[in-house]
Amino acid sequence: MDAAAAAGVLAALAPSWSAAVVLASYLAYLAAAGALLPGKLVAGAVLPDSSRLHYRCNGLLSLLLLLGLSALGVYTGWMTPTVVADRGLELLSTTFTFSVIVSFLLYYTGLRSRHQSSSLKPHATGSFIEDWWFGVQLNPHFMRVDLKFFFIRAGMMAWLFINLSLLAKSYLAGSVNRAVILYQFFCGWYIIDYFIHEEFMTSTWDIIAERLGFMLVFGDLVFIPFTFTIQGWWLLRNKVELPLLASVANCIIFLIGYLVFRGANKQKHLFKKDPKAPIWGKPPKVVGGKLLVSGYWGIARHCNYLGDLLLALSFSLPCGASSVIPYFYPTYLLILLIWRERRDEARCSEKYKDIWAEYCKLVPWRILPYVY
Repeated sequence: MDAAAAAGVLAALAPSWSAAVVLASYLAYLAAAGALLPGKLVAGAVLPDSSRLHYRCNGLLSLLLLLGLSALGVYTGWMTPTVVADRGLELLSTTFTFSVIVSFLLYYTGLRSRHQSSSLKPHATGSFIEDWWFGVQLNPHFMRVDLKFFFIRAGMMAWLFINLSLLAKSYLAGSVNRAVILYQFFCGWYIIDYFIHEEFMTSTWDIIAERLGFMLVFGDLVFIPFTFTIQGWWLLRNKVELPLLASVANCIIFLIGYLVFRGANKQKHLFKKDPKAPIWGKPPKVVGGKLLVSGYWGIARHCNYLGDLLLALSFSLPCGASSVIPYFYPTYLLILLIWRERRDEARCSEKYKDIWAEYCKLVPWRILPYVY
């Protein structure tokens, strides 16, 4: 890269007012849609103080409405379909700046909180880095908006809109081919399926146990939409001719990953809502009255991670094997999930003690049976 090109990239990375307007409009829409649109009211997990938060799961309706409004904007000429792709680096730096500011505000307001509820009680360690990174409060709110649930929704939806903008750019350039279609289909299916089953998110570790700090804010608003779309950017600039056999294999990997990921998360969610609900048509087997040992959860202790990894791999395979860059997402996810699995194991061992030890004997494999 020559000096002029480097200067151009640095200039594009600078936050801009136009990118700030796009981001602010997007977040304002999500806040309004989340508050006004109808949706199923789902009770969250029971917190340590026996309280429960409730979540309005109207993400799918919010997404469909925004897609309709965006299509109308493109049709009337009010906006271009490539608006997000054209401002990719500006939006990246602007969103990153926003996430840093929000993280500092969460840290400051969290320390000043006098609430004693599990959701809002400050959990400060005294270490600025740790408290800023991991957060101080479990479920901070702003104007009655649950910020943790809101940011996850914003990141997942932004992932789809960046991809659609990249697809429009590829279409206008005449470079849409089998690899592009597979990548867009896999990601689109995954994201829409997420919103169809949005209530399952309320029983995940992020919602139940992780405090809201820079780690989650950055992860939701920046990392998910801007790094999970690296494959789309790669395909925009590199033509990949995917053989039919490779395409079929890619589809099989995606399907297996989806079935394991969605099936495992659904079983866990249903078990938490109704411990007697049948798993694969049979009464669930439970250890200590708390830990599910049936279905996917009798195969590996973190079998949903295996499904997630296969899905991540399927998103990258359409890019071929000419570069490692499109494989950043599955590589990162592998490292993250092994780290998270280790954290989960330590916490569960401390929480469940002998019950966890018995569970580990019954289900010895962590993620991949007979391997790890």
